[in-house]
Amino acid sequence: MWNKKREDEPQRPLYTPPSPTTSASLNNPADVRKEMPLSSMPPARFEPETRGGAATIGKAVKVVGQIFSREDLYVDGEVEGTVEALENKLTIGPNGTLKAQIKAREVVALGTIHGNVEATDKIEIRKDARLTGDIRTARIIIEDGAYFKGSIDIVKPEPPKMSPKTQPAQPANPPAASHASPQAPSGGNDTKR
Repeated sequence: MWNKKREDEPQRPLYTPPSPTTSASLNNPADVRKEMPLSSMPPARFEPETRGGAATIGKAVKVVGQIFSREDLYVDGEVEGTVEALENKLTIGPNGTLKAQIKAREVVALGTIHGNVEATDKIEIRKDARLTGDIRTARIIIEDGAYFKGSIDIVKPEPPKMSPKTQPAQPANPPAASHASPQAPSGGNDTKR
């Protein structure tokens, strides 16, 4: 009674995977389209490799506020506020517009910047870029055709700070400055015997 099959129950068909595409069916493109899986996701768009693994703010994105980045940053959208990537590279793409105070290790401008820029290593202003603001950096490159309005403060990079163990030892008691009186006039007899 428990194990009896009911004959009036319909049998479920077993799943059989589709057969691999043969060379005969490759000649008919309609067969190939039927066999290929369809996705509702758009195909991935690959960006130029010049940015590497940088975080990206796309050209359809607007950010108002503060951005702190611990990796390279590529901005092709609009940013208002402050941008800090103190140990990394900040690239402003050709569509990028920054109305911000910028601090980074390296800044490459291809778009528009309105605000002061501080780079510990270098700043590059490419030929179609526009920068309005004051710059403070160790090195600067301004290509022919770029627009720049502001002041430039070239600073020497700070030498790496030495730890207390590697600093030369200072004497505990520096020698006292001698306050010797001026020489006596030569008419006297001040020779000791």
